[in-house]
Amino acid sequence: KDGAYIAMHDIHLEGTTDVEEKFPDRARKDGRWYAADFTLTEIKGLQAEERLPKRFPQGAGDFEVPTFQEVIELVQGLNASTGRDVGIYPELKSPSFHNKEGLPMEAAFLKILDEYGYHGPDAKVFIQCFEPVTTKKLRTEFKTDLPVIQLISSRQAAMLRDASLDEIATYANGIGPDKGLIDKNPQVVKAAQARGLAVHPYTIRRDMKPRQYETTQDELRQFFFVYGVDGMFTDFPDDAVRVVQAGK
Repeated sequence: KDGAYIAMHDIHLEGTTDVEEKFPDRARKDGRWYAADFTLTEIKGLQAEERLPKRFPQGAGDFEVPTFQEVIELVQGLNASTGRDVGIYPELKSPSFHNKEGLPMEAAFLKILDEYGYHGPDAKVFIQCFEPVTTKKLRTEFKTDLPVIQLISSRQAAMLRDASLDEIATYANGIGPDKGLIDKNPQVVKAAQARGLAVHPYTIRRDMKPRQYETTQDELRQFFFVYGVDGMFTDFPDDAVRVVQAGK
């Protein structure tokens, strides 16, 4: 609620922290603990936890919620020590909700990127958001020339129609659709690419493999070499790297 930017998948805290134990009486009427109701100091006092049960052991380790700036500094520090040039792919999560809370996100977010040296259309960053109003504003109102990706959920399938792709191409550099939408309609990939849009579906997970694929590698090969996507969201990037390096 003090305008700090934290790295967290949801606008709620209970899925990945021990907020229920630390602040049992701070939930809203819907029973959720909203990050927007807590100061950064309060959030830093929480224990960060794994969301999915079969991953890093829940309750193990001593982790805190990182700020957006801390994530950038980690990536840039690793780049400096390894000689690599890895980028970042931040998502503006529910900006319309935060605007109603008096916490507009876009301007200060872009200022952070600028302060850390992300400039121009070739910067190693993709800014993603599910809300078309926000992705349009980034280009038209805030005049950013950084790469922008329009995320598309399974409930937003209409955005993959030709007319909608035409509109998206006027303000975004690519689309990030739910991978199930591509499985159902692979022609969307070429349709988007024909409009100059990169296609980055989400999310391939080794421990949440769809039934139609025998292995995660089969799923990755299907998306990269049959559907022809430009990139993939995955929780297991080592799998994706090996598949891409091996080729068809």
